[in-house]
Amino acid sequence: MSKLPPLPEIAPGRYRHFKGGEYEVLGVVRSSETLEPLVLYRPLYGDRAMWVRPYAMFVEDVLVEGVPRPRFAPIAGG
Repeated sequence: MSKLPPLPEIAPGRYRHFKGGEYEVLGVVRSSETLEPLVLYRPLYGDRAMWVRPYAMFVEDVLVEGVPRPRFAPIAGG
């Protein structure tokens, strides 16, 4: 296998989604099919099942009532 490009970094810990839910970020992983970087995370509610989301989408801003806000924002001390 050829050398893989480095994965982007994200601080593990607690994050708040712009809609209000809290999540634990575990790290960045790579898709076996596309090599796209994905953020591995799980909600801090419900069944706490693990999810992945494309890194670029996880760190992007979204418009909330016309104001850009992070899709996921780190929670201080989290």
